[in-house]
Amino acid sequence: MEKEAKTDLQSQPEENLVKKTCRELGITQKELAEMMGVSRQSVSYWATNKIEPPKILAKLLTLLIIEREYKQIRESFKLIDNLN
Repeated sequence: MEKEAKTDLQSQPEENLVKKTCRELGITQKELAEMMGVSRQSVSYWATNKIEPPKILAKLLTLLIIEREYKQIRESFKLIDNLN
């Protein structure tokens, strides 16, 4: 049996969650640290894999992205209401 060739996405290493979140939210690591109430140095260490982040970090970062999406949806509904 032949092994399936990996796709480009499968062969690329997974992007660091801290860096991905900052990019998606359009914020700096310093701003992320302020939002989370942690030091900028902690966020920097997590982003560079110098220390392992707390297990809950992935959930917190996911919630930040969901919150931003919710705000965008809410703003869209406000615009629609203003048109009516």
